[in-house]
Amino acid sequence: MMREYDQCLKRGKIKPFSRGKGLAPKELKSAEADLKRAAKTLDDGDYKWATVQLYYSMFHSARALLYFKNLSEKSHYCLIEAIRVLYVAEKAFPVSLVEALRRAKQLREEADYYNRWSKAGCHKLLKAADDFLKRARQIVADQGA
Repeated sequence: MMREYDQCLKRGKIKPFSRGKGLAPKELKSAEADLKRAAKTLDDGDYKWATVQLYYSMFHSARALLYFKNLSEKSHYCLIEAIRVLYVAEKAFPVSLVEALRRAKQLREEADYYNRWSKAGCHKLLKAADDFLKRARQIVADQGA
């Protein structure tokens, strides 16, 4: 876990970002907007697009957490690794939600690149994205953005 994160730092895929903490609330708003749109898209029966939107809701929630540490990402993979090291290893964030983000990334790629998605997958992602956003908001609020 730490080795992957260290490689991300070394390759410049995770970098210091002095304005990050101030931008974390904006990322949480983006996550919320994507989540709301995804719920509507899911209700409309467009599971492919809802899958994509749900991943991006989780992505923006994760990015908010990274920004909150005054860091930025240049890789979705490295973003996930950073959340593992900076939050899960510190017991501030449940590993189950990071695994849900990893799975959402995989489902988004399957939907985008291979035209594979499912209604059941969307419903699981909707719950995970909502939980991820709530926990990210709580961390930012508790530690003061």
